[in-house]
Amino acid sequence: MSDTFENLYEEIIRDHYKNPRYKKPLDNLPYVQNPSCGDKVRVAIIVGADGRITEAAFDGTGCSISMSSADVLAELLQGKTPQEAKAMVELFLAVLRGEKDVAELDTLGDAIAFQGVARLPVRLKCAALSWRAALEQLEKLM
Repeated sequence: MSDTFENLYEEIIRDHYKNPRYKKPLDNLPYVQNPSCGDKVRVAIIVGADGRITEAAFDGTGCSISMSSADVLAELLQGKTPQEAKAMVELFLAVLRGEKDVAELDTLGDAIAFQGVARLPVRLKCAALSWRAALEQLEKLM
């Protein structure tokens, strides 16, 4: 990966961390935690009458990777059906686990910024935390 792309991806992560668009208090949901570092997040998904996600939000504390990943996730969930969202979440997690090629993140907007995390095993759990929480919520909706 070139330095130009790496800098761009770092800027995307930094922007979502410092200026989260989808973070709000979600007191009625349990946290999903990363026991290795203490990061915690919860994800809310609301489906409208048309069967599409009308709202997705997150709440939590953690490092820039986990919190920016949660914000990117919430943004990507908007307008998807639960089935589309589940497929998207599963793709992201499969890329992080090395089961799918990193290039497939191209289909997931700003999630491409986390492609470098796949090379940093200690940060994989940070990037995946909110996506695992979303998968739990999506499975309850289906």
